[in-house]
Amino acid sequence: MSRQRSPGFKLLMTGLIGLALCIPLLAVYALVYDREQQSQTAQGAITAGWGGPQVVAGPVLVVPYRAERTENESVNGRVSTRTVTVRELLYVSPERQSVRTRLDPERRSKSIYSSVTYLAELAGEARFRLPADLERYGVERAALLLDEAEIRFGVSDPRGLQAAAEVRVGGEDTALQPGRGLLATSGSGFFGFVDWSGAEPLDVQWAYKLRGSQALSLVPRGGETRWQVESAWAHPSFAGSFLPDTREVGDDGFEAAYSVSNLALGRELVTTADDGPPIMNGASADGMMIPGPAVEGARGGGGGPSMAASVALVDPVDLYSQVDRSVKYGFLFIGFTFLAFFMFDVVGGARVAAAEYLLTGAGLVLFFVLLLAFAELVGFTAAYLIASVAIIGLLTAYSAAVLGTWRRAGFIGAMLAGLYALLFVLLNLETWSLVIGSLLLFAALAGVMYATRRIDWSSVGRGDEVEV
Repeated sequence: MSRQRSPGFKLLMTGLIGLALCIPLLAVYALVYDREQQSQTAQGAITAGWGGPQVVAGPVLVVPYRAERTENESVNGRVSTRTVTVRELLYVSPERQSVRTRLDPERRSKSIYSSVTYLAELAGEARFRLPADLERYGVERAALLLDEAEIRFGVSDPRGLQAAAEVRVGGEDTALQPGRGLLATSGSGFFGFVDWSGAEPLDVQWAYKLRGSQALSLVPRGGETRWQVESAWAHPSFAGSFLPDTREVGDDGFEAAYSVSNLALGRELVTTADDGPPIMNGASADGMMIPGPAVEGARGGGGGPSMAASVALVDPVDLYSQVDRSVKYGFLFIGFTFLAFFMFDVVGGARVAAAEYLLTGAGLVLFFVLLLAFAELVGFTAAYLIASVAIIGLLTAYSAAVLGTWRRAGFIGAMLAGLYALLFVLLNLETWSLVIGSLLLFAALAGVMYATRRIDWSSVGRGDEVEV
């Protein structure tokens, strides 16, 4: 009769097989990433003809003015100086403005993928006034060409603009034209000509509809900007440089109100250079970039990055992030299952071969592949139930053959059912996941220490063991 390997050798073999299973687990992790990239590509195709995440800005009055500039020129080796008159632009932000926005969401699908789109109805009022100390900005009032002013609105993706756009300046309708937007929206948008040579202040009322997807960001301009946004979408995400002063979120949608002053913006009401686009340094759960705070030192006289407030319509179930997190717990499943097999081997007398460990581990890894495949079709919760029932049934039946009795196989099945239930709880309780996981590992280690306290790990043979 051949001599049996020592418990220490079996422990080493089990550990090496567990490490080998890291390779297919990493392959599943890469598969999740690849499917997520395909999903984002499909979402881009869904919104290609509709409009992407929108950034809106304005209105801003742009007033041309004449300025004198000194130039040096060299003629026949002699340098001469001359003064030339050039045409410059003065950007005047409203002293106060209010914006009202309603987002009507819609989920649009293509094959098994979907994306959240919206139709935004924007309306607002703004009041403009030239400062009394205009000369301190290096611009003389007499040099302004007020009859050639323009009212500009910025829209980052003008494909989403609808025909029903109205702008009233001083109580009169203004003809709108495409282009000449604001740098805060990469120069995209629309504008209208304004004769501001009359009396001040100048009041502007405007309204337009805009199609977009996933998020809407507003770049505040002026002495005081008030923004009220509402939607029937029940899962908003507020981000960007400013958060709402008040918010109400419920099952029937949300309402939020912002109030931003130029003290918070760090911007003058009058500048000779337009503000640039917001710094895109944040990301939502689905990977979409959102505006972040401006770069320190880039504020003041204009020309630096803008700041924006952003509202994202978040998908409440991001299945790829949930599957990704579940894969990270794959080592826990393999470790506990192998540990149970190992204890039945060294304590209970069952003989478990290396190939049986390997096949069991393959079944545990397959769970995550099934979870990903079905989650794209029926949602994460239903897919989790399908994949866990399938793998528990498969490994319970296989354990009956490996361990010799259905009683032992029932223990394996019950343990797996408990682990899958625990994992589902961990995925939904992010705050407590580390505490629960660490306590579970502590309990498992204590149990193994107690069960193996009398085992001689260096022995090369053993007699009959008592079945557990």
